[in-house]
Amino acid sequence: MKLNETIEFYIKTTSLALSRMYGSIAGRYGITQTIGYLLTYVEREGTPSTRLAQQLGMKNSSLTRLLKKMEKDGCIFRKTDEHDRRVVRIFLTEKGVQRRKIAKKTVLEFNEKLSKKISDEDLKTFFKVFDIIKEQVSIELEEQSNNEH
Repeated sequence: MKLNETIEFYIKTTSLALSRMYGSIAGRYGITQTIGYLLTYVEREGTPSTRLAQQLGMKNSSLTRLLKKMEKDGCIFRKTDEHDRRVVRIFLTEKGVQRRKIAKKTVLEFNEKLSKKISDEDLKTFFKVFDIIKEQVSIELEEQSNNEH
Protein backbone atom coordinates (compact mmCIF):
# COMPACT_ATOMS: atom_id res chain seq x y z
CA MET A 1 0.00 0.00 0.00
CA LYS A 2 1.27 3.45 -0.90
CA LEU A 3 1.00 6.29 1.61
CA ASN A 4 -1.39 8.18 -0.65
CA GLU A 5 -3.74 5.19 -0.50
CA THR A 6 -4.03 5.16 3.30
CA ILE A 7 -7.04 6.15 5.34
CA GLU A 8 -4.97 8.90 6.97
CA PHE A 9 -4.15 10.41 3.57
CA TYR A 10 -7.82 10.62 2.57
CA ILE A 11 -8.88 12.03 5.92
CA LYS A 12 -6.10 14.63 5.98
CA THR A 13 -6.50 15.81 2.38
CA THR A 14 -10.28 16.00 2.73
CA SER A 15 -9.94 17.88 6.02
CA LEU A 16 -7.53 20.35 4.43
CA ALA A 17 -9.88 20.88 1.48
CA LEU A 18 -12.79 21.54 3.84
CA SER A 19 -10.62 23.93 5.86
CA ARG A 20 -9.68 25.87 2.73
CA MET A 21 -13.32 26.12 1.66
CA TYR A 22 -14.67 27.12 5.08
CA GLY A 23 -11.69 29.42 5.68
CA SER A 24 -12.42 31.26 2.45
CA ILE A 25 -16.09 31.66 3.35
CA ALA A 26 -15.32 32.73 6.92
CA GLY A 27 -12.83 35.31 5.66
CA ARG A 28 -15.63 37.09 3.82
CA TYR A 29 -17.21 37.79 7.23
CA GLY A 30 -14.01 38.81 8.96
CA ILE A 31 -13.62 35.60 10.96
CA THR A 32 -11.68 32.36 10.74
CA GLN A 33 -12.99 28.84 10.33
CA THR A 34 -12.10 28.11 13.96
CA ILE A 35 -14.06 31.13 15.15
CA GLY A 36 -17.03 29.95 13.07
CA TYR A 37 -16.90 26.54 14.71
CA LEU A 38 -16.51 28.06 18.16
CA LEU A 39 -19.55 30.27 17.61
CA THR A 40 -21.66 27.20 16.84
CA TYR A 41 -20.63 25.52 20.10
CA VAL A 42 -21.58 28.38 22.43
CA GLU A 43 -24.92 27.62 24.05
CA ARG A 44 -27.59 30.17 24.89
CA GLU A 45 -27.08 29.69 28.66
CA GLY A 46 -23.35 30.17 28.20
CA THR A 47 -20.69 27.53 27.73
CA PRO A 48 -17.75 26.93 30.07
CA SER A 49 -14.53 27.80 28.26
CA THR A 50 -13.02 24.46 29.31
CA ARG A 51 -15.78 22.62 27.44
CA LEU A 52 -15.10 24.69 24.33
CA ALA A 53 -11.43 23.69 24.47
CA GLN A 54 -12.41 20.02 24.62
CA GLN A 55 -14.96 20.28 21.82
CA LEU A 56 -12.52 22.03 19.50
CA GLY A 57 -9.52 19.93 20.56
CA MET A 58 -7.60 23.07 21.52
CA LYS A 59 -5.16 23.79 24.28
CA ASN A 60 -6.53 26.18 26.90
CA SER A 61 -3.82 28.74 26.09
CA SER A 62 -4.77 28.78 22.38
CA LEU A 63 -8.44 29.06 23.24
CA THR A 64 -7.76 31.94 25.63
CA ARG A 65 -6.03 33.91 22.85
CA LEU A 66 -8.91 33.19 20.49
CA LEU A 67 -11.53 34.23 23.05
CA LYS A 68 -9.67 37.49 23.71
CA LYS A 69 -9.71 38.22 19.98
CA MET A 70 -13.42 37.40 19.74
CA GLU A 71 -14.22 39.53 22.79
CA LYS A 72 -12.28 42.46 21.34
CA ASP A 73 -14.17 41.98 18.07
CA GLY A 74 -17.49 42.12 19.95
CA CYS A 75 -18.66 38.55 19.23
CA ILE A 76 -18.60 37.20 22.79
CA PHE A 77 -18.46 38.20 26.41
CA ARG A 78 -17.32 36.25 29.44
CA LYS A 79 -19.09 35.95 32.74
CA THR A 80 -18.16 34.10 35.91
CA ASP A 81 -20.62 31.31 36.72
CA GLU A 82 -23.02 32.34 39.50
CA HIS A 83 -22.88 28.91 41.17
CA ASP A 84 -19.18 28.10 40.72
CA ARG A 85 -16.85 31.10 40.73
CA ARG A 86 -14.06 28.96 39.21
CA VAL A 87 -16.03 28.53 35.97
CA VAL A 88 -16.06 31.20 33.26
CA ARG A 89 -18.94 30.98 30.83
CA ILE A 90 -18.80 32.28 27.29
CA PHE A 91 -21.85 34.03 25.83
CA LEU A 92 -22.54 35.37 22.35
CA THR A 93 -23.27 39.01 21.71
CA GLU A 94 -25.77 39.98 19.02
CA LYS A 95 -22.87 40.20 16.56
CA GLY A 96 -21.77 36.71 17.61
CA VAL A 97 -25.29 35.36 17.15
CA GLN A 98 -25.45 36.80 13.63
CA ARG A 99 -22.09 35.28 12.72
CA ARG A 100 -23.13 31.94 14.22
CA LYS A 101 -26.23 31.96 11.98
CA ILE A 102 -23.98 32.44 8.96
CA ALA A 103 -21.60 29.68 10.07
CA LYS A 104 -24.42 27.24 10.78
CA LYS A 105 -26.20 28.04 7.51
CA THR A 106 -22.95 27.53 5.57
CA VAL A 107 -22.30 24.10 7.09
CA LEU A 108 -25.91 22.94 6.69
CA GLU A 109 -26.07 24.09 3.06
CA PHE A 110 -22.86 22.23 2.23
CA ASN A 111 -24.16 19.10 3.94
CA GLU A 112 -27.40 19.40 1.98
CA LYS A 113 -25.40 19.46 -1.27
CA LEU A 114 -23.49 16.38 -0.14
CA SER A 115 -26.66 14.54 0.87
CA LYS A 116 -27.89 14.85 -2.72
CA LYS A 117 -24.76 13.00 -3.87
CA ILE A 118 -24.42 10.42 -1.10
CA SER A 119 -27.01 7.73 -0.41
CA ASP A 120 -28.31 7.20 3.12
CA GLU A 121 -26.67 3.76 3.14
CA ASP A 122 -23.28 5.16 2.10
CA LEU A 123 -23.58 7.89 4.71
CA LYS A 124 -24.33 5.34 7.45
CA THR A 125 -21.28 3.35 6.33
CA PHE A 126 -19.18 6.51 6.32
CA PHE A 127 -20.17 7.34 9.91
CA LYS A 128 -19.63 3.74 10.97
CA VAL A 129 -16.10 3.76 9.52
CA PHE A 130 -15.29 7.02 11.29
CA ASP A 131 -16.60 5.58 14.57
CA ILE A 132 -14.29 2.58 14.08
CA ILE A 133 -11.36 4.90 13.40
CA LYS A 134 -12.08 6.98 16.53
CA GLU A 135 -12.39 3.80 18.59
CA GLN A 136 -9.05 2.50 17.30
CA VAL A 137 -7.39 5.86 17.94
CA SER A 138 -8.62 5.70 21.55
CA ILE A 139 -7.17 2.19 21.89
CA GLU A 140 -3.84 3.34 20.45
CA LEU A 141 -3.70 6.35 22.77
CA GLU A 142 -4.49 4.20 25.78
CA GLU A 143 -1.78 1.71 24.82
CA GLN A 144 0.72 4.53 24.38
CA SER A 145 -0.22 5.93 27.76
CA ASN A 146 0.15 2.51 29.40
CA ASN A 147 3.56 2.02 27.78
CA GLU A 148 4.76 5.40 29.10
CA HIS A 149 3.98 4.43 32.70
